[in-house]
Amino acid sequence: MKKYRVAVIGRTGRGNYGHSLDTVWLKCPRAEIVAVADEDEQGRAAAAQRLGAKRAYADYRQMLEKERPEIVSVAPRWPDCHRDMVIACAHYGCHIFLEKPVAQDLQQADEMIAACDRHHVHVAVAHQTAYSPKLKVIQELIRSGHLGDILLLRSHGREDHRGGGEDLIVLGTHACDLMRHLVGDPRWAFACIQHRGRKALPADVRQGTEPVGPVVGDQITATFGFSAPTVGQFYTHVARHGVGSRYWMEIRGSKGTIHMGYGIMPFAYFCDDPSGIFGHPKTRWTPISTNGIGRPETFPTKELENGNILIIQDLIEAIEQDRPPRDSLRDGRAALEMILAVYESHRRQQLIEFPLKNRKHPLQDWK
Repeated sequence: MKKYRVAVIGRTGRGNYGHSLDTVWLKCPRAEIVAVADEDEQGRAAAAQRLGAKRAYADYRQMLEKERPEIVSVAPRWPDCHRDMVIACAHYGCHIFLEKPVAQDLQQADEMIAACDRHHVHVAVAHQTAYSPKLKVIQELIRSGHLGDILLLRSHGREDHRGGGEDLIVLGTHACDLMRHLVGDPRWAFACIQHRGRKALPADVRQGTEPVGPVVGDQITATFGFSAPTVGQFYTHVARHGVGSRYWMEIRGSKGTIHMGYGIMPFAYFCDDPSGIFGHPKTRWTPISTNGIGRPETFPTKELENGNILIIQDLIEAIEQDRPPRDSLRDGRAALEMILAVYESHRRQQLIEFPLKNRKHPLQDWK
């Protein structure tokens, strides 16, 4: 079978190599890592040794020009560089494995999609839950009416020191992406953002601890309207207690409820009581495996090591079948659009409809 020439772009100290978007290629027999680019000299040398790359470059554009890879991991976790890196890769016809969040604003994401469409480049985004074999089972349970009408999707961020605006972009991207994979595109959004116990104001806008774009608020309550009667909720705050313990999603239907986590093999449980509360001793929750409700798990999870392996396998299939990856750049943009709709709604103090007309970051010119 065809073996692909793969290159990796990282930035040591500035987003590094994301969540193992570099080393996953070592587990793929259909990949040959030909080069790595990193502007940091020590980081570049370490990455070349770690990946067994034949050549290493300080300038990723020079690497693309000389090596002409077929697939590139745009690995930095910080999205401030994603636009330029993705457009450069697209110019050379390189398919892309991209860390999330995909960009800082919708203008950047629009430009990235236009470049990839123009050069017929496929992009897989590192929203791992979208590639989970368990997700297929849950999607089928929803489609088959097992849960009845889907009434509410409820989710939280990690609610650590980033709680509020930074949690919304860094972890909320997973929640927004998962909502769309479960119930489709949202139609509207409405949000309220608090800062130190009062309504967030333009003077409260700040940059995150990482360059994710401007953020605001230490408490966010956001509601998204999907096809009636479905609504989704995302909540985050700087928690005094239980940091990380609410990082899950509840799918509540008129006939039953699913409680699930995130990741390539998330925990997932089903309750046939539509009023069931997870963990309550009087409600019965049955595990969901890749084979269905209450069936033994047979998926070889030990072979996964890093869930990214399923993403790059799907990316290669997408290239060969000329189809979008399971979580494409358009999916990544749609998740970002939900996040920015939260700011747009709070800024304008009204319900916001999709798609957003304002493609700039809503906090950029807020006065």
